[in-house]
Amino acid sequence: MNAPLRKVAIALVALFVLLLVNANVVQVGEAKSLTSNSHNRRVLIDDYRRQRGDIIAGGQAVALSTETNDKLKYLRTYPGGSLFAPLTGYYSLTLGETGIEKSENGVLSGNDSRLSISFDRLSQLLSGRTLRGGNVTLTIDRAAQQIAAKALGNRRGAVVALDPRTGAVLAMVTSPSYDPGLLTGHDSATIGKNYQTLLKAPGNPLLNRATQQSYPPGSTFKVIVTAAALSTGNYTAQTQVPSPDTIVLPGTTKTLSNFAGESCGGPTSTLLHALEISCNTAYAKLGLALGADRLRSMAEAFGFDSTVDDVGVPVAASKFPDSDHINLPQTALSAIGQYDVRATPLQMAMVAAAIGNGGTLMQPYVVAQEQGPDLKVLSKTEPKKLGQPITGTVANELTQMMVGVVDQGTGTAARISGVSVAGKTGTADTGVPGAKPDSWFISFAPAANPTVAIAVLVENGGGEVNTTGGAVAAPIAKQVMEQLLKDAR
Repeated sequence: MNAPLRKVAIALVALFVLLLVNANVVQVGEAKSLTSNSHNRRVLIDDYRRQRGDIIAGGQAVALSTETNDKLKYLRTYPGGSLFAPLTGYYSLTLGETGIEKSENGVLSGNDSRLSISFDRLSQLLSGRTLRGGNVTLTIDRAAQQIAAKALGNRRGAVVALDPRTGAVLAMVTSPSYDPGLLTGHDSATIGKNYQTLLKAPGNPLLNRATQQSYPPGSTFKVIVTAAALSTGNYTAQTQVPSPDTIVLPGTTKTLSNFAGESCGGPTSTLLHALEISCNTAYAKLGLALGADRLRSMAEAFGFDSTVDDVGVPVAASKFPDSDHINLPQTALSAIGQYDVRATPLQMAMVAAAIGNGGTLMQPYVVAQEQGPDLKVLSKTEPKKLGQPITGTVANELTQMMVGVVDQGTGTAARISGVSVAGKTGTADTGVPGAKPDSWFISFAPAANPTVAIAVLVENGGGEVNTTGGAVAAPIAKQVMEQLLKDAR
């Protein structure tokens, strides 16, 4: 072989080797990313030829696939409708996936590697039967979900209920919501039109307010300040703290008063009484005494300033101001859950749950089980400890203080006959001129050994005349807790 031919041959061999390498990189190395890419039309069409698995809550499908005569063989439908939309999300031809449809896409689509080696999968392949995806079972209590949605009504806000012992999400409702079926047809033009309508709709119904939106937590944040104080060993429920009618914020001429200009009963009060009546001046001064660093440390121990992963749905981080963006007057305001303190309803449910669980913070989760098409369990979520923000001793003392809030303080609307309820109200200034305050309530029950912890947030008090957390949010929490306590019997 002469030199020119040899060079051509070497070049062809090199190109062939590069082709083989590229094929292996694409087919093996990038297979997972290509398969999961929602813009891969070939994969998408193939997925629509396969029956997608069900999303199940309380033994009933809230998302399933039905056979059609279309080129795309299966249509995704949502019997759960708007009630479960914040959890299920949608599986859309043109928009991709959100919510559980996205986080559990591998199992639901049948592309999960655990399904490829199952006997049922092999049987389907050998018999020529259409492959089917696996199922996902949620932790949600259907009755509690329905009651939470009904109690919240058409007011903008969210309700989150957890099992404090495990972190399982028992209810997650947001308002307004939407029907995922509007986004999951086989007509791209109709999907696009419906999507634009939802984007422009009042209240942003596509937003999961329970996990993706943070708010000033108002006086619910006082339980974290109380936890920080008790944890120093220098305070107890009976410690006398300053509680003037007004205070001048340090280094300013601005004054801070109590809600509606009320008095806290004297120049001093016990820490217990200050929490029961939600005394702003007492907690502003307590926050100053403790310092911003101690408040931040306790907030972070409960989960602020970090992302909560593996919930099953997207979660925004809750925030406490960092050391470069907080001075003394801002520390005083932060101690009453204002200034730049922000929290999601999920975060505040986690705070209540950790206190009720003896100080142990559990990982929240929505998925109870993953199942194969043959209903065999692929995985079962095991409870996971996230941290220990407070000791059992501090948790017990704080619990009794929160029982006082419900028994004779601002949270009496959450009383349940025959059950001891621990709670804390919140009425948070939104910072929007002319807007009414947001209404909060966090709680857990039974106080001594809770099976449910809850957070309720109603934006702008639902437009009510009395927008306090005790008047607006506490009655919602009561209804959901009553249902979950009944179901736990």
